[in-house]
Amino acid sequence: MIDEYLGDLDQRLHGCGRFKADLLEEARDGLHDAADAYRAGGWSDEDAERRAVADFGPAAVVARDYQAELGMLSGVRTLWKLVIGVPLMQASWDYARILTFGEWTKLSTPTPEWYKVIAHATHGAVFVVPVIGLIALLGTRWLSRRLDAVRLARFCGVLIALAVGINLASVGLVIGSTGLVDVSRLFLSVPCVLLMVAWVLLSLRLVVLARRSWGGYATIVA
Repeated sequence: MIDEYLGDLDQRLHGCGRFKADLLEEARDGLHDAADAYRAGGWSDEDAERRAVADFGPAAVVARDYQAELGMLSGVRTLWKLVIGVPLMQASWDYARILTFGEWTKLSTPTPEWYKVIAHATHGAVFVVPVIGLIALLGTRWLSRRLDAVRLARFCGVLIALAVGINLASVGLVIGSTGLVDVSRLFLSVPCVLLMVAWVLLSLRLVVLARRSWGGYATIVA
């Protein structure tokens, strides 16, 4: 009975395998403890497991709360990547540019005013993204006592989507506009190129993680 229940719960949950396994193990321990208590009270093995499962709650209801928790755990991991990874990429690229290329005054082509506006906007986004991430992390902690798991997961998901979207848009905008002004600026040095590729890959990875989180939130409602 307990194994069947856990199998049903397993099929209903979607998310990080490690987090999911931890939740299922927690459920298994709770169910077996409850069943042991019923056995100690004189119930048969089958009746003890049946009562333990009934006390735990319907799989559909439990899965809804567990799915929200999975979304939160995945969301927090994504938020830390945003808070640390995005500004670290920008700082690393700027440092590599100074060491391997030098000051912007060494550029051989003029810089249009519109490009300066875009450059300032994309640099500003580097600070906006981790700020949104920190707001989400602190807000999630503060709201954890005021909202249920489902609404808390949705709150976290909205801010993750916003931060990931801003980061992806800024990276795409700076690469596209730089290519229009002077393609050679995308290849200032080998370290700069490698770091730019790493930044693009990180941005795409964040999109994947954000989409997984949204997929998890969707299953909460389903």
